[in-house]
Amino acid sequence: MRVATGLSVLVLGAGGIGHAVVTNLESGIDRVDPFKDMKNRPAGGRGMNLLLVGTDGRDKISKDEKRKYRLGGAPCHCTDTIMLVHLSADEQRASVVSLPRDSYAEIPAHRDRTTGEEHAAHPVKLNAAYAEGGPGLTVSTVEHMTGVKIDHYLEVDFTSFMTTVDTLGGVRICTTRPLKDSYTGLDLAPGPHTLDGGQALQYVRSRHIDGAADLGRMQRQQKFMAALIKQATSSGVLLNPVKFREVASTMLKSVRADRGFDTEQLLSIGQAMRGFSAASSEFASVPMGDVAYQVKGIGSTVKWDPVKSKQLFTALREDKPLTAARPAEKAPAKKVDVPPQQIRVQVYNGTAKDGLGTKVDAALHATGFDTTRAPLTAPQHDLKRTLVTYDPRWDRSAKTLAAALPGAELRAVPGQGATMRVTAGEDYRTVERVHAEDPEPGRFGAVKGDEVTCDSSPSGV
Repeated sequence: MRVATGLSVLVLGAGGIGHAVVTNLESGIDRVDPFKDMKNRPAGGRGMNLLLVGTDGRDKISKDEKRKYRLGGAPCHCTDTIMLVHLSADEQRASVVSLPRDSYAEIPAHRDRTTGEEHAAHPVKLNAAYAEGGPGLTVSTVEHMTGVKIDHYLEVDFTSFMTTVDTLGGVRICTTRPLKDSYTGLDLAPGPHTLDGGQALQYVRSRHIDGAADLGRMQRQQKFMAALIKQATSSGVLLNPVKFREVASTMLKSVRADRGFDTEQLLSIGQAMRGFSAASSEFASVPMGDVAYQVKGIGSTVKWDPVKSKQLFTALREDKPLTAARPAEKAPAKKVDVPPQQIRVQVYNGTAKDGLGTKVDAALHATGFDTTRAPLTAPQHDLKRTLVTYDPRWDRSAKTLAAALPGAELRAVPGQGATMRVTAGEDYRTVERVHAEDPEPGRFGAVKGDEVTCDSSPSGV
């Protein structure tokens, strides 16, 4: 959630702006010391690990904004969102792993920093660690659960999130279906949207859109963070001292960070991330074992898959990517609504060119479509323009298919059934890659940032 703003601090942090500017900005950060007196910490690995948390602080938000964006009620003073960010040693990659706030966690034995009272280890939901012991206990709990040593801590709230988005001029996202949540007031029609700070907060807070609840919300938060990175890295903010100062000073007013996150750190991180794009980031959630694990006295929690989650955090410690390498020769895939794997296609050759039907069938199949692998010859042999016919009941699938065939004509044929028909015309040149809004995940459910951002309007709904 507000963690997206925290990562934007890193993205924007001093890239080519200069030491003096950053020194002045650093004075706006509220400092905490989450690593004080910590013992039995994991061994450090390659790269840098940051724990980014979002709290529900709303003290500086006006009454009108609270009413408009449904931010009433008292804050719980807990971590509503928790993300572990790994910046690779070669400065080429940022891996972002969402940790569900309702994760089953065992808080390690600790001493209360205020009263000095000793507390034994005990089970809680992960977000309760902040309420019990603030940033320090949150860090130690995450380290205990993941085996990953945290190098830096960054905390943001509602205020910094909203003002940062507004200062950037809004952030563009897209959705292929309506998103409505009566709790937050979110109401988005299908299509592209440029969200202001308040709307963006609604988008990343909403958890009553579908049955996915917090897990669905985490996916939207990751999508928003990817869009924010794209906005920050493509808008020229990093190279514009005036704009940089405006954005960074706005963000840092509501940020809390560890004492080691200083001017030199900002400069080095900012320099490293200057060449970043959405494709430089990758997003994953901790693999789940039981999403309704009942704990006496706590209620329903989310329990991690012990084997897969260990593999994920081992990859972070060893500075390995979470997504598979993408073939360099492939162009970015078009965003579509329906995955091509779900679309059955019968190909016809509508020209006098021998083998064209086989060629088109093979190209569609290689792109993921479920072709019959048995192309037929159409009655017509002089078709100029490739034709896609479809039953209106499957119009979304038809738009996905048409997106893969640039220039093709779409024609509705009531009663045709679920199988799409492609009649190749003389204009056929190629089949373009497409993927659904929710891309095919990698080994840990991880996807690259440019696979979760919005580059163009969706093909249909």
